[in-house]
Amino acid sequence: MDMIAVLTALGAVISALAPRVPVAPAAEAAGAVSLVITAAHPLLGRQASAPLWMMAEVLALMTLVLLAARRAPGRRVISAAGLPGAAIASVLIRALWPGEPSLMVTGCAGWSLLAVAAAALGLYMRSLDSARRRAVAGAEREQRLALARDLHDYVAHDVNGMLVQAQAARTVPGPLPPAVADALRRIEEAGVRALASMDRTLEMLHDRPGAGRDRHLPGVEGLEGLVDGFSPPVLLTVDPGLDLSRETSATVYRVVTEALTNVRRHAGRATRVQVEVTAQGRSVRVRIADDGGGRSEAAGRGGRSDGTRRGGFGLAGLTERAGVLGGSLSAGPTRDGWHVTALLPAKAPREDAA
Repeated sequence: MDMIAVLTALGAVISALAPRVPVAPAAEAAGAVSLVITAAHPLLGRQASAPLWMMAEVLALMTLVLLAARRAPGRRVISAAGLPGAAIASVLIRALWPGEPSLMVTGCAGWSLLAVAAAALGLYMRSLDSARRRAVAGAEREQRLALARDLHDYVAHDVNGMLVQAQAARTVPGPLPPAVADALRRIEEAGVRALASMDRTLEMLHDRPGAGRDRHLPGVEGLEGLVDGFSPPVLLTVDPGLDLSRETSATVYRVVTEALTNVRRHAGRATRVQVEVTAQGRSVRVRIADDGGGRSEAAGRGGRSDGTRRGGFGLAGLTERAGVLGGSLSAGPTRDGWHVTALLPAKAPREDAA
């Protein structure tokens, strides 16, 4: 029986040490087996080899307690570390039975300190792991902020130059053709919106208290202004009465913006674009489709029907953003063009829980 317990504990340790094996089930199973064997041990009587097997078993169980305290998820730590810990505290009964009850209680209490020490070491290593993850996440965030600031400065410089040129062209002597004057006005308005969007994005990346929340983010209500004057013409359909959270509404706007940008870049033959924002239960579906060419256009826009990761940083970032909100985004060729489709929860997760 002692050998069975030792082999069980050692097998659980080996399994728990494997990177992809969950430590909690292994620790719980080994602790339960050890407790059952301890409970059945009085029926077998004292065994001469018990102390040797006990030491090996206790070492294996201590390792499991340490691993469970360090790696077990959330509240599972209690059962994952508690069962092998209780097995360590009670294993001495096998050597002392039959004996004085007070002696067995004292001995079990002393051996329980081994489990407490292993759990304390595991929790300390868990805190070090958490601190390391936070440090790495903080360093990555600082790098992203630095890159965002640099990108903002470089792009803002170029956009400002475009604005200056457009404004200068509108002030040349003599009347301008109506079409040229209207195009210059639209260029200027688009440049101003682009600068404002970059400023908002950079402010939100800083994640300061209240940053980006007091300022109105473009949402579904801004889609009409976005598609107005777009070439090729856009047929916009929005379900009336959509009740969306601010985050979801802003994400819808960003998805449509990115899709229209890709139409302008890669679908020069497109003659129409259809934008649909429709409710689907507790979600909202956004679909942007054009007729600018089917699979022949795939290489320019990502080359894969699930190629949102390869179709440019914009779609990749929006795919990640949709996943954070609990939704999904896909893009790919259709029979006569290309589509971008997103399914997003109407309310942000924290608003649903409120």
